[in-house]
Amino acid sequence: MNTPPRPGHRAPALCLVLLFTFAGVALSAAPAPAAPKPRVFKAGAATSNITPPLGEGIVGNFEIPPATHVHDELHARCLALDDGTSRLVFVVVDSVSVNREVFDEAKRRIQAATGIPADHLLMSATHTHSATSARGPNAFVMQPDGARPDLDSYQSFLVRRIVDGVQRAVNHLTPARIGWAVGQVPQHQFNRRWLLQEGKTVTNPFGGQDRALMNPGGTRTDLQKPAGSTNPELYFISVESTAGHPIALLANYWLHYVGGVPTGHISADYFAAFADRLQQLLGVDRQDPPFVGILANGPCADVNNVNIRAPAARLAPYEKIRLVANDLAQEVLRVRATLHYRDWVELKAAQTELELKTRRPGPELVAKAQAIIARPATVSPVHRYEKIYAERTLAAANWPDSLSIILQTFRIGDLAVAAIPFEVFTETGLEVKAKSPFKDTFTIELANGGYGYLPTPEQHDVGGYETWLGTNRVERDATRKIVPALLGLFDQLK
Repeated sequence: MNTPPRPGHRAPALCLVLLFTFAGVALSAAPAPAAPKPRVFKAGAATSNITPPLGEGIVGNFEIPPATHVHDELHARCLALDDGTSRLVFVVVDSVSVNREVFDEAKRRIQAATGIPADHLLMSATHTHSATSARGPNAFVMQPDGARPDLDSYQSFLVRRIVDGVQRAVNHLTPARIGWAVGQVPQHQFNRRWLLQEGKTVTNPFGGQDRALMNPGGTRTDLQKPAGSTNPELYFISVESTAGHPIALLANYWLHYVGGVPTGHISADYFAAFADRLQQLLGVDRQDPPFVGILANGPCADVNNVNIRAPAARLAPYEKIRLVANDLAQEVLRVRATLHYRDWVELKAAQTELELKTRRPGPELVAKAQAIIARPATVSPVHRYEKIYAERTLAAANWPDSLSIILQTFRIGDLAVAAIPFEVFTETGLEVKAKSPFKDTFTIELANGGYGYLPTPEQHDVGGYETWLGTNRVERDATRKIVPALLGLFDQLK
């Protein structure tokens, strides 16, 4: 006999159906997991005019003539990169050298205005020899660590214009893609330091003997070989919008200024001529926002564009500058056509302060310098720059015992960039590149300050202009400390 179900009682099958039905409703009502937010890479660039007024002294040589004409304007060229989490900024300034306190003040203001940390801002000088000094009234006075000397009028102007340029580059940030590569331009690079034959020396301004000679005349018969290396590689980073419009290109070439600039002319040398020619070749001279070409200088303290073994005919003013700039731009154009762009790369920065001892003259050298300064003009000097270096010797006697420098590194995907605040010998840049754990590495010199030349200990051994006290300011073994410190920063970025 069938027993009718009790009131409120449901058959087991019906309960299961209702259970799964309610569960399904509950599951469908739960929010779906959010899709991962797509990573967006951005880039922006801008230039900021930093041309000084006429009448200011043009630095780069022992004579300082007043500026009488502006051939081409000077700029701070800025590139901002953003991976959605971090921002990196490059600033390249048309100047022979810029003091750390100028860059530090610009970084402080930029961080306050944009939130970009100071150690994510890499600022360097091109080393044009045709610009007003950004090193203050006395380039050979060094302040104790922690001191913040007052900036002169041009330094203050430069700070403001750097800040403006970076802010404008940030304003231009737009979705972008990035690529980098390296070309070869060997024909304009020659090591300018030559070793004399064994047993041969030349007298330096201190009365000592050097075996290395900078820019020797091509008619000398006692030359043995170049004292160092060259690096023909032309590195570059290219950024373009996701639609394929060029935004900026930052190149890095290891060559001193080219020169051939008339006395009294202000010029950014081949660095600006490269940017202008590249813009022309890319056909982007009427783009909005404007395309920005940038050429940062690499380790080239001992490299120039003069081949003393095959002297060239004298060229008209600016002709050699245009020649070098065109060759660089043409090589970039050739390699860029094969470039692989990435839609996103990770950006990182690492920075440290390194303490270096300064070179201080002993009592005997100070006394000798004082005697040279006091000597009548009728007495023939031992060296034509004897008095200049006597003055620098006396200035060095008042230097602090040590100074703290900024060493900085950037990571852009698997590309690494090192920054050193000296005029760096090519062999040091090549050592950094060879020991770097990254697939691609290049170095920017005169970055985050400028403290003169940075010879290796081996180059100190043979002497020469770049090793003289006053031209060189820090301890003999400075490169032995700088290279390992940079490699440690690279390890942090990995």
